[in-house]
Amino acid sequence: MNPTRPVPTLDIRGLRVTLPGTARPVLDGVDLTVGAGETVALVGESGSGKSLTSRSALRLLPPGASVEGAVRIAGEDVLTMDTGRLRGVRAGSVAMVFQDPRAAVNPLRRIGDFLTESVTLTGTMSRADATARAVGLLRAVGLDEAVLDRFPGQVSGGMLQRVVIAAALMGDPALLLADEPTTALDVTSQAEAVALLAALRERFGTGLLFVTHDLDLAAAISDRVYVMYAGRIVETGPAEALFARPRHPYTAALLASTPRMEGPRGRLAAIEGQPPDLREPLHGCAFASRCPLATEVCDQRAPLPAAAPDRPDHRAACHHGDLLEGSAVDA
Repeated sequence: MNPTRPVPTLDIRGLRVTLPGTARPVLDGVDLTVGAGETVALVGESGSGKSLTSRSALRLLPPGASVEGAVRIAGEDVLTMDTGRLRGVRAGSVAMVFQDPRAAVNPLRRIGDFLTESVTLTGTMSRADATARAVGLLRAVGLDEAVLDRFPGQVSGGMLQRVVIAAALMGDPALLLADEPTTALDVTSQAEAVALLAALRERFGTGLLFVTHDLDLAAAISDRVYVMYAGRIVETGPAEALFARPRHPYTAALLASTPRMEGPRGRLAAIEGQPPDLREPLHGCAFASRCPLATEVCDQRAPLPAAAPDRPDHRAACHHGDLLEGSAVDA
């Protein structure tokens, strides 16, 4: 570990999650860390396992899931702690902002009740203290206390996302999980939500795991990036280095398929093919069937993460990662 990196608030090691009816894990040996006050982006196509990885920090796993590995919050393994301790973690140490703010709230209850119920039910705060904290957090996200008496249907989507973010901070969490929190918002509200999360991270020193399929957004908000494909981390590194000099063909292909305002206009590059079927065993690289650099070894043996010669924090699981140095790869 880089000695300058913050002490991990979230430390996932060797996480494997297998579901009934699958021939291989849906999460296959995931390693991921988020330090205190650090923003880490987790990017990849839909179905790659991003949301399941983030939800593992709260042990929100599908029924029947078989789990291996460790998911530690401030040194405690969420996967093995008893339900009482887990309830305390969910109420305080870790909070989550889901993709659709309207799906996260009860439309028949006032926003004030939504903000205060978790900390009052767990006995973390009195009703009066919880209301005072809710008012303070609403102000921190740019809303006034009048919102407490409104119902979710009486505020805009952008305002409700701010409410959901305030609710996530009610227990003063050390880690905030944001699962594509801007997808349901318009462009203006997206920018406001991202700026708000960044400001709150600075103010409260909260670690932030930001799940997204938007590479430009990941580059703008994150300190480090993990790229996930078919349940595996295929590349990780500092955001600037990873996007400037990708070392995995999948990362390069994602970048090539991202719309750009500058340069000549034309058809966007596409990643041909489909991710591997979970009902089929996988012996080699998960991306091999879609990769322009694939050779026989890619089908036979899964690559291990390896660091760039001049960038020890920039690692990629690719047999041919060095071929990408200084070049672009199109799918």
